[in-house]
Amino acid sequence: MELLDDYTGHVDANGPAAQRDLGAVTVTKVSVGPMDNNAYVLVDKATGRALLIDAANEADRLLDTVDTVAARDELKDLVTTHQHWDHVQALEAMTKALSPTTYAHPLDGPELPVAPDRTVGDDDEVRFGDSHVEVIHLDGHTPGSIALLYTDQKGTGHVFTGDSLFPGGHGKTATVEHHKALMDDLESKVFGRLGDDTWVYPGHGDDTTLGAERPQLPEWRERGW
Repeated sequence: MELLDDYTGHVDANGPAAQRDLGAVTVTKVSVGPMDNNAYVLVDKATGRALLIDAANEADRLLDTVDTVAARDELKDLVTTHQHWDHVQALEAMTKALSPTTYAHPLDGPELPVAPDRTVGDDDEVRFGDSHVEVIHLDGHTPGSIALLYTDQKGTGHVFTGDSLFPGGHGKTATVEHHKALMDDLESKVFGRLGDDTWVYPGHGDDTTLGAERPQLPEWRERGW
């Protein structure tokens, strides 16, 4: 896998992966599948232990990315952000290839093609080496959607949001009630807690920051989807 070290938050379908150095951890972003899904490999630099967020599609491409940034046998943890089909197409293949511990929220876990080894929710952590991400449950896009928060050595947040937050709004919700639930969770658990410099790594498309999105919150709530 070709690897860009100039991290802008943008990767192209079928293009190189991009890596960002956060000090103790590297983040590698790659686009896979026809829906331009983002998958992320986080590596704890002190131990070499790696974590995959969303085995969305193209298992060979994901394995190539892992091999580029870590030893394959150090990819021991795999988190699924939510149950939708485009985020789990390679879950079975990656589980067979790597035998990682798999994680998902208990409300989405039963819908996955591979049952999670561990279910996680608010205030749980997923550790990889000396590092960890904190689980944030965001109800609305799916019942068990989760985001994963990594806080770097400088105290800056890095939140992997699946389809619960993109530049310009949250992912699709089925009802007004689901929209309200997701907005409530985003405002209380994400925007209400984390600073404007928090970097957002979504499940599709380019990255953003909470500061860039915060002024739009009233508009998002008003539009009702």
